[in-house]
Amino acid sequence: ASHAVRSHLSNHTPPHQGSLPGSLLQIIHRTSSCPGATHSCIFNALHDASGACLLHPTHFMMLPKLMSRGPSWRQASRLLRSPRRPYSVRMPDEAYSYIKSVADLRAWQPGTDVPDVEVCGWVRSVRKSSGVRLIDITDGSSMRPVQAVVDKKLSTDMRPGAAVRLKGTWYNAKNGPNADSDVSNSQTTDEKALEGDSEPVSRVNGDRVGQASAQAEGDAGSAQTMHELQVSDVEILGSCDPQTYPIQNKYQTPESLRTISHLRSRTPLNSTLLRLRSDATALLTQFFFQEKFQQTHPPIITSSDCEGAGEAFAVKAGGPAEFFRDPKYLTVSTQLHLEALAQALGNVWTLSPTFRAEQSDTSRHLSEFYMLEAEMSFVRDMDQVMDLVQRMMRSLAQGLKLLNAANELEENRLDSRDPAERLAFADLVDRRELQRRWRGLLVPSRWPRITYTEAMEKLQPVTAKFEHKPVWGGGLQSEHEKYLAEEVGYDKANDAYVPVFITHYPREIKAFYMIRSAEPAAQGETVDCFDLLVPSLGELAGGSMREHRLSELEDNMRLHGLEVPKRRVAASNDMIWYLDLRRWGCPPHGGFGLGFDRLLSYLTGVPNIRDVVPFPRHYERCDC
Repeated sequence: ASHAVRSHLSNHTPPHQGSLPGSLLQIIHRTSSCPGATHSCIFNALHDASGACLLHPTHFMMLPKLMSRGPSWRQASRLLRSPRRPYSVRMPDEAYSYIKSVADLRAWQPGTDVPDVEVCGWVRSVRKSSGVRLIDITDGSSMRPVQAVVDKKLSTDMRPGAAVRLKGTWYNAKNGPNADSDVSNSQTTDEKALEGDSEPVSRVNGDRVGQASAQAEGDAGSAQTMHELQVSDVEILGSCDPQTYPIQNKYQTPESLRTISHLRSRTPLNSTLLRLRSDATALLTQFFFQEKFQQTHPPIITSSDCEGAGEAFAVKAGGPAEFFRDPKYLTVSTQLHLEALAQALGNVWTLSPTFRAEQSDTSRHLSEFYMLEAEMSFVRDMDQVMDLVQRMMRSLAQGLKLLNAANELEENRLDSRDPAERLAFADLVDRRELQRRWRGLLVPSRWPRITYTEAMEKLQPVTAKFEHKPVWGGGLQSEHEKYLAEEVGYDKANDAYVPVFITHYPREIKAFYMIRSAEPAAQGETVDCFDLLVPSLGELAGGSMREHRLSELEDNMRLHGLEVPKRRVAASNDMIWYLDLRRWGCPPHGGFGLGFDRLLSYLTGVPNIRDVVPFPRHYERCDC
């Protein structure tokens, strides 16, 4: 018995995780019923030579139960299935166990009616019809709801915003007595239906009843579906008073929704933006894993202002005494700590909160935001860092196009019938411009790279367009960045906005840790650094080669007016640890930081960065 199971396992690598293959289940079943087969026999077969279990831990723990029952093939399959989790949609048969959410249910098109389907979610809207209520239910997994047909007597307490559990039959409306009429499992724009004056026909429990209808059009990927839930059992899990509930089934401006940030994620657009944020996080994690980067968690409380701009929040404890021996701050960048980790792990990255006490009340600035930062050891060429940035963003765009949230934003924008939803989409940037952005991210060729000096040469002839005159040695203003992104980055052949790298800025206006360029510009010394510019937003990312030589780093600190710490001097400077990195085995290295929230704003077309974060914190506002 042990030999049979082990032989089978040796032909399946990597070790089985999750559901077991059918042939292995059959072997376990056979061996458990053979004379002389014992628990230890099977258990030994399922461990390798080092004693490591070859099965998922959950499956391993279920083997005694499996063997004691002498189960049939179907019983074995059910017993060894991964444990059931409390998903919002529960199906009556294990064959449908892959359907776990409203999004899954909407995409499922069975040929026959399926009874005993349970859906948990929140009521988005209630529409009246003859003897029934047409309830739109969402669980946050889809921009579009599932339509439930509920008998009037069961729907007394079902109000918009309420949390409910519904059980009934997943019904194919095309098979009903009104099969010739079109049925849409989506929001309707028929105001009469919303008011209860419209009474198209369907059925509940075999009876003809009212049903909202709308034109079902498009292909299989459309937002429309021909199924609905015919409800037989209702449970109110959390009631909601419609008179006081702030989220109404009507258009609300982004400004008004920001005043109720604890509730605005319940709106269809905002919940979809949060799902896209989740998708982007997962895809970036996958990208860096495949690139052999180690994900790390640098500290939030630090002893230094990485950027040296004096825009850090000071950390204070509740009592009058200092909690730490010296002043500490909320991090403005994790770069310095990432450099330390990179000298142990090679290539590292993080996606973590960052804090800036900037008194900037603009659509591009937050006081708390997320930064994606990466550091690479043994990098000698800044082009390698820029190549990584382009590869990462292209991979992200490709991945998002395969997932629901990004596709829903595109499809529902074209196919929206709800007036409030159409107005919400109208707040986003023009659809054609958004498509140009995505095409630009996906171009296979290398993105444009021009030096700061070349950028100045392009800005000088159009100085009259700007409020701030571009001068060599000064920083690029937002208006300069946007102009360069649109003029240099526009790819006419592909009608695409391609991001633009601006490289080699003057040494005096960049951070002390950047390495000096080997070939300075005619106007003065420069450093090996870059900013990545995109239309409408301007700077999206920035990076550089880091100065890895101790003496040169100390010179840079003096140039920028920073104190050079002395070793063995008490309370010399909080930067002593950073210089220590250069004393012991510091290789050439480089890295970058990218504003994650700005990137999401760019990808979704949301013009204000405050609307792509769950709870925005900015100058003079921190509401909850």
